[in-house]
Formats: sequence, structure tokens, C-alpha cells
Amino acid sequence: MLSKQWRCVRRLLVIRLDNIGDVVLLSPSLRALRQALPQASITLMASPAGSQVAPLLPWVDDVIVHRAVWQDVSRNLPQRPEQEMALIEMLRQRNFDAAVIFTSFSQSPYPPAYVCYLAGIPLRLGQSPAFGGGILSDWIRPSRDEMHQAERNLFLLESVGFPIHDRHLALQLPDGAQETADRLLHQRGINPEAPYIVIAPGASCPARRYPAHQFAAAMRHLAAQTTLPLVVVGTEREQEKFQPILSQAWGGQMVSLVGATTLPQLAAVIRRAHVVLANNSGPLHIADTFARPMVILYSGTEYESQWRPRRAPARLLRRPTSCSPCYAFHCPYQLECLDIPPQEVAEAVCSLLHAPARAQIDTFFGISDVAEFCVKRET
Repeated sequence: MLSKQWRCVRRLLVIRLDNIGDVVLLSPSLRALRQALPQASITLMASPAGSQVAPLLPWVDDVIVHRAVWQDVSRNLPQRPEQEMALIEMLRQRNFDAAVIFTSFSQSPYPPAYVCYLAGIPLRLGQSPAFGGGILSDWIRPSRDEMHQAERNLFLLESVGFPIHDRHLALQLPDGAQETADRLLHQRGINPEAPYIVIAPGASCPARRYPAHQFAAAMRHLAAQTTLPLVVVGTEREQEKFQPILSQAWGGQMVSLVGATTLPQLAAVIRRAHVVLANNSGPLHIADTFARPMVILYSGTEYESQWRPRRAPARLLRRPTSCSPCYAFHCPYQLECLDIPPQEVAEAVCSLLHAPARAQIDTFFGISDVAEFCVKRET
């Protein structure tokens, strides 16, 4: 049962300083916090990337954007103690009653917890296998590392008595996001209410990216097997990485929304997608939120059980390697775990369009006929 101290919280700080997908996976926990603390003001502290998800999270009242030195994978952030002191002072002035610190299995809650301790936040909840004295007021020993990361978040809350009524991911499109996304598709000759395939070749970690030239080859096979439009999505800074894909004409079948959408608009595009082809990245979790069928090129950096889709029909493609899981940002080898022939990728996508997958897809989406959209073209 939730203690009186937690039930009396009125100003709650929720910390998740990771990427877009990590914040999407936080959505069931944010919903549970809102349901348990309906009178509380909930503030999310997120990274610049993760904060883009905030407009899709109706349980959050405010957002603090912070690029934390303890999350600096590149270790290139300049040493600026005054910036950290300013963060502590800002949190002190906000008079938070409690902080819930969400981390992945490989991260420590103690750096952000110590910031909260110095800011005078009385309740500080986090999970770690390592003892940290009184830095956490509520120290939870985590479950196994292989646990799905959405479940890891919920495990933290359940450990102190927060009830969980719904474990599914959830996002709510803000006003105008779907209309703007539909208009962007219309402008590129795509009927947003007709089937199309979303191609998301990006990922924040290079070791999780199927090579762009392989993506291009897979799309070439797809274009020969399906009449569906291929909608490529990504950020503006990924334009150069995607050149092997974007430089091809594809007979007018491919359209690019790379750099053209906000995150809510990207979610709206994915929400209408017939099938999503992506790496282990944010679009995977957005597609899973909306139960969209997907093919995921899943590298060996992590266990599948930690990040895989839980709700949507999915095909995960990966080659077994002795170095998996490596948790590496850059692969020191030749990315053998993603040595997937492009033809195999295209066939996996098409398998979600053909009749054998139809009943399963119909169960989720009420689609009357999908097989007609996947046909061999004359060559």
C-alpha cells in the first residue's frame, strides 16, 4: 500500500534523462502516477531529445529540459560546475515534495538523486543494485536486467505501493498534430487514409542502425513487390546519413518526410501507417503504442526482451552473435548482428501484408483486405 507520505505529494518531479523511446516507455508509469496522485502537479525533467515527447503525455503539467553531465555518453560536455549548482538551486526554488528517478538497467539513479538531495527534495525514489546510503529515501533493488524497460519503470512504482491499472504504452496526439501530418502527406501525393509503409532508418546509437545502403536495397525490393507508398521519416540532421535512400527515385513510390515533422506529427504519421520498418529506436515504441504492425532490425546491443514491442504484430530480425548483448554505442566489428539480406527485410515487411498475417492484423486494426496491396510487379 502507498504510504501516507507519498499519498500527500502535491509537487512531483519525474526524472527520465534519455532518448525519445525511453520517454515513450515511461507513459504507463506517468499515467499510474497521475491516477494515484490526481491533485499533484507532475513535472517531467527530460533531455532535449526526450522532452519532444512531452506534448504527447497528457499526465505531465510541466517540463524541465536538462542535458545532464552524468548522461553524457560522449564525455565531451565541458566542465561547468556552475550549471549543476544552478540546477540544484532551480529545483530548490520549485519546492518539490518528491522525485521519482527512472533509469535503464545500466544507469545509476544516484547522480540525479544527489542533485535532488541537495535541492532539499524529501522523497527520492530510485532503483539500483548498489547501496547509496541516504541519497535515495526509497531505495529499491531492481529485478532482473532482462526485464522490459517499460516493466522496469512500473516495477519501481509498484515497489512502494503505487497501483498499476494499465500496463500498455499510451500517447495522446495534441490538437492539430494529425491534421498537419495528413496535410504533409497530401502535399506529397499520399492519401493519409489509404495504406502506406513508414520507413524509419535512424537510431540515436550507431550500433543499432541497419546500414543506409542496405535500407536502400531493401526498399528497392519492396518497391518491386508492393504498390504501397514508402514514406521515409527522420530528423533534419539525419538527411546526410539517409542519402543512399533519399537519392533514389523509386519510380515516385517513395516520399520523404525527413526533417519535415515535429515529434507529435511523426507520431501521427506512424499512427496511420500500415506497416513500420525501423531499427530498435523511438519509432518502434511509437508504433507499438498505436499497435501498428512492424518489422524491426534489432541489433545485438541489448536483449530483445528489454525493448521489443509488446502489443503490435512484429517481426524482429537479428543474427545471433557471441558478443551480444554488448551495450556498445559503436560496433567494434562489422555489425554482424545486423547482417540481414535486404531481400529478407522486404519479405518480412510483405509477410505482414500477405494473407497469412491478415487475420492477426484484422484483429488489431479491422482491415478488410491487405493482401491486394502486396503484388509482384512486371519487370
